[in-house]
Amino acid sequence: MSAENRFPGETAARHQEDLRGQVSQALLNRLDTLTADALAILPHAGQVSLDRDFCERLANWLIRLLALAVRDAAVDERGMLVAQLRGAVLERSLETGHLFTLAYLVERAVLDELALDETIGATTEVWPVVAQLVRRGSFEYLALFGSRTHLDSTGSFTDALTTLHTRAMLDAVLLKETARAGRFGNPLALILFDVDRLATINDLHGYGVGTRILERLGILLRTYFRQHDWVARYGDDEIAVLLTGPDAGHASELAERVRQMVEARLAFTDHRVDQTVQVTISAAVIRVDAVAGTTIDPERLLVSVEAALRRAKQSGRNRVEAVGDVSLSRTLPRSSPSV
Repeated sequence: MSAENRFPGETAARHQEDLRGQVSQALLNRLDTLTADALAILPHAGQVSLDRDFCERLANWLIRLLALAVRDAAVDERGMLVAQLRGAVLERSLETGHLFTLAYLVERAVLDELALDETIGATTEVWPVVAQLVRRGSFEYLALFGSRTHLDSTGSFTDALTTLHTRAMLDAVLLKETARAGRFGNPLALILFDVDRLATINDLHGYGVGTRILERLGILLRTYFRQHDWVARYGDDEIAVLLTGPDAGHASELAERVRQMVEARLAFTDHRVDQTVQVTISAAVIRVDAVAGTTIDPERLLVSVEAALRRAKQSGRNRVEAVGDVSLSRTLPRSSPSV
């Protein structure tokens, strides 16, 4: 599915709603099978020691919550399943990192099972969207859970100003997606946007201006990129976008379109001096075409995209610095287990 193949208006909404319902029902129909699959790996997560009965309850709750998150694109924080999961985690004193690991293992079992489905599985055209709905669904309930229990050190998975994901969320997603890309040989791309001369704009026109620019940029990026793309506030002036699957190949084109939109739409008027102020961004794009059986270092990916962004700045700003098909992976030793 190419980046240009975006469903227009109501057709897109109906398509997404139908697909969400289909995936959600598939999870509930396979609840017993998925629970059994998850039980095969949950006790061996390597971070916590859990008895089988607790693992079964935990897997069942996680799968049912995932089905709700996929269907509704949200999870009701007052729901019974959230209360049960919260109580169980507090009872066993599970840390957020442990819960993320367990949720990832459940997600793996879900994707492995759904991949065999004849209508939405790995051989169908909708599979990339199905897989991303599942991945995003797992983060939907984990984000809610982290907010309710305050176990996450950052206190939130959503940036208050831009309403995008936080850097902590991006780091967690990047760790999972690079592992998945190396395991299956899937392409991925990381885009890093930075507002040009924001400090100077603040100095000349007031610090509230910079805040409003970032807020507007967050809204623009959230509405431009699709629901299953990962968009997060990376730093004070930076926003990152992680693209997986076929869309990764269009990352440079998408970054250039965003650059043009910002130049056209984010200008503002300083009424104190009746001056129009142009707002531009610089961007860096890193694309990785992984080979199955490799491991990708997410830290090297971040270092590379930050270096590319510096080059964009040094070359005059308001431009996209693209690095295509970089190698940030190494072949796994034959004895190493797959991710």
